[in-house]
Order: sequence, then C-alpha cells, then structure tokens
Amino acid sequence: MFNNKEVLVTGGLGFIGSNLCIELVRQGARVTIIDNMLPRQGGNLFNIRDIEGEAAVNISDVRNQLSMNHLVQGKDYIFHLAGQVNHVDSMKNPLQDLEINCRGTLVLLEALRHHNRDAKVIFAGTRGEYGSSVSLPVDEDHPTNPKGVYAVTNLTAEKLVLVYDDVFKVKGACLRITNTYGPRHQMLHDEYGVFNWFIRKAMDNDEIPVMGDGRILRDFLFVEDLVSSLLKVASTEEAYGKVFNVGTGVPVSFFDLAEKIVAIAGSGRTKFTEFTQERKEVEPGDYYADITRIKKVTGWGPVVPLDEGIAKTIEFYRQFRKEYW
Repeated sequence: MFNNKEVLVTGGLGFIGSNLCIELVRQGARVTIIDNMLPRQGGNLFNIRDIEGEAAVNISDVRNQLSMNHLVQGKDYIFHLAGQVNHVDSMKNPLQDLEINCRGTLVLLEALRHHNRDAKVIFAGTRGEYGSSVSLPVDEDHPTNPKGVYAVTNLTAEKLVLVYDDVFKVKGACLRITNTYGPRHQMLHDEYGVFNWFIRKAMDNDEIPVMGDGRILRDFLFVEDLVSSLLKVASTEEAYGKVFNVGTGVPVSFFDLAEKIVAIAGSGRTKFTEFTQERKEVEPGDYYADITRIKKVTGWGPVVPLDEGIAKTIEFYRQFRKEYW
C-alpha cells in the first residue's frame, strides 16, 4: 500500500513517530521526518537507528510556515504526530501548548491548502479529549469535556483537520488514541504517561508509585498496534472525514498493571502514593475505548496481548537502556 509513496511524518523522532517511520520504510515508503527536537519532548535520533540513511530528517518546526510550505509538496500522506504532549507542562505553560498543537496544525493545513490539496492527513489525537467518562466503554459520540489544556488543544486541532476536510477538501482522518506504551518512549520522567515509567522503575528494582488506591481503569495499547491502526486508517478511503477511537477496549487497573510489570521484569515492587496536585487536577478517572467504529470501517483490531507487549518493551530497554535513561 505504501510502497513508493511519499510520506511526511511530523514529530517523527518521537516515540510513536519513530515506530511509524520504521514500519513505513519497511513497507517501501519514501519517508520525510520533521521534528523540532525540543528538550524533554522525547525526540531522539537513536529512535530511527534501524532506518538510518533510509529516511530524510528535517530538524524544523510545524509552526514554521516556510518549512511546511516546502515539505508538504509532493507528499501522498501526512501523519501529523507533532505536538506538545506533556500534561503537566500544558497547565504550567498553556500558551506553548496552544502554539504547538493549534497553530502548528493550522500552519500544516494551510500549507496543504495552498501547496498540496491531494495529500491525506492522519491526525493523532488523544482519548483525553473526552475528559471524565460519562459511560463506559467510551465511543466517539461520547461528550468531549477535556480536563486539561493539552486535551483542549488536541480537540481543537482535531476540529481544524475536520474543517479543512469538509471545506477545503484536504482529506483528513482523526484518531483519539488511548494510553500507548512500548519501545522508543523517553524514560527521563513520567510526565507523558506512567506505563513506561513503571517499566523503568521495575527495571531499576525500585518502587513503582501507584497513585490513589490503584483502582482507576485504563486501556493500554502497544505501539505496534497503534502503528498498524494509523496505516490502516490512512489506506481506507472511507475513513477520511471521520474520528476513530484507537485502543484495546480491555480495562486494566493501575495496580494490576504495576503487579504485572513487576512479575514480567522479575524486579521492582509496588507502592501506593498520593496524587500530586498537578495530576489530581487533570485526572479524568476510568477510561476504556469502544473500538467498534474503527473495526467496522477499516477492519483494524489490536493483536498484541498486554503481557507480550510488556515483555517486548522490557527486552528493548535491556538492550538499549543507555540511550533512554
């Protein structure tokens, strides 16, 4: 499907972007990566070591109009993964969140409107757009009541993509992605989600801090399954103009997750701790996805069980620990 296709991946040196780029190159795509390499955001050239020399890398920013006007030309697909993804930072510095997530998306869409209306855009949003769950599992018609600035700017970016699809006929599809884990995630801090941080703590034979009573439920998705969903949506004509949940639909508590990681890693231990004020303010409570729509429209479904995904992630970091610690 992607053989000889011209593909641009924004945020391509980050966790999800790099895994996506590796698979795209494997499928024969001609990949261009754009990443601004902002500190602590997860961009890491080591992430694309497996495809070194096989993808073009442009250290720039989606907010740079001249760069984007040039980079979108001739592209068949744009996977828009660039964004400020730190929940805590989004509350401390909301203007940066607005700049990167909203203005960056608008600059990209304007570049496409003026220089390449034939490209197809796949936007990676977040399940945080829903906020606290009114009913479970959460489907795409669930109310959107974001609790943090990060989720608000993602929802706004999603709406921009859909408006440009509708009004300017720049085809766009939007994903609301659940908590994702796996290889190539940054491990310096726990502010982009705690799953991989739990793995780091276990590998360091340290205490895994489970907040509250540990009973909050989440839907945890292995990054290989997320990559396959991005590619499946991109290659399905009926997907454009629509929003899709991406997850497993299987709820797991944070306590059970921590215990499972300890068992698979063979080290570490679980410790209960209180929520920090920052996390308490943006914690939405239980969430797991209804993935009926994406299954029906594209045929996609997750295939990697949680235990297998954890084992693969631990194996990766045991091999390349020094690049991420």
